[in-house]
Amino acid sequence: MTDASAPRWGGINHLALVTNDMDATVRFYAGVLGARLVATVGDASFRHYFFRIGERNTVAFFQYQGHPVEPFSKPAGIPDPRAAQFDHVSFDLPDEEAVLDLRRRLKAAGSEVTDVVDHGFIRSIYFNDPNGIALEASWWIDDATDGPVDWDDARVFSDPDPVPAVRELREGALTSVPTTRLA
Repeated sequence: MTDASAPRWGGINHLALVTNDMDATVRFYAGVLGARLVATVGDASFRHYFFRIGERNTVAFFQYQGHPVEPFSKPAGIPDPRAAQFDHVSFDLPDEEAVLDLRRRLKAAGSEVTDVVDHGFIRSIYFNDPNGIALEASWWIDDATDGPVDWDDARVFSDPDPVPAVRELREGALTSVPTTRLA
């Protein structure tokens, strides 16, 4: 597949997460994080609420009536068998001052939050939502998503032994892609 035939991605339309307490979720995402509630759908069996986190980008939550999930908390970047396919969500912010402003806002709301962590190409803070979901807010020091890929930039391509697909991409094209099935 070539770049010309790739989908024209515009970001994440929505990431669907689960809550047992939609009221606390609305209060945290709208009240603490300042994410505007932009849509709600539901019926007697479920609720599905959407919070704007960027232009045409939302994080959404399901609450299933009569089918509570067993909540648990985990820190970002620490494996946990209960979250085998999910680690954390990182929200993009435009600059370091915005990260520091969010950190102050979280602390003022009584939320625990890390100091700013320097990852080399991004800087981040980490915190949890009321559902125990690990969250991160980051800003690109040098935006790796802007412009062509620089495979020789060791700041962003630092894996000393990348998987074969990375080597193939570096050489120009993937030699194969996996097939998938609906669950």
